[in-house]
Amino acid sequence: MDKAALHRELIANLERELETLTAAQRLSSEGVTHADARADGDKDMRATEASYIARGQAMRVTALRDDLERVVGLKLRSFGEEDSIALSALVTVLDEDDRETLVFLAPAGGGTQLGDVKVITPASPLGRALLGKRRGDLLEVERGGGTDELEVIELV
Repeated sequence: MDKAALHRELIANLERELETLTAAQRLSSEGVTHADARADGDKDMRATEASYIARGQAMRVTALRDDLERVVGLKLRSFGEEDSIALSALVTVLDEDDRETLVFLAPAGGGTQLGDVKVITPASPLGRALLGKRRGDLLEVERGGGTDELEVIELV
């Protein structure tokens, strides 16, 4: 698996998401000052509600820009047999049902699916559990009210 290609694909996904969100935020901001948003009476909260939406979207745009910067700045490294899992690791884990899952540990973009690879962050339960582990280590991850036992079988 080519980590550099995964990295580029994650950046492209975040850029597309940022472009879409920025356009939506711009429209929301314009809606706040639009004639249709003017209050018809003292109980009419359209303008206030529209401003809340625009502000929330502006905050999300800022957060997504920060996420994109962190992913762009991610230094990819190769991991050997004895290395501990850290950012930029491409890890294969095996679950109790002998199903393999391939995850890419990135500073942002968690939940993104890149083909067969799922992006996770150190803030996620699986990301937290994987950090510092090595090939052959067992770990437990709390998910959906239960606990999954996983084994690290490959680290790139």
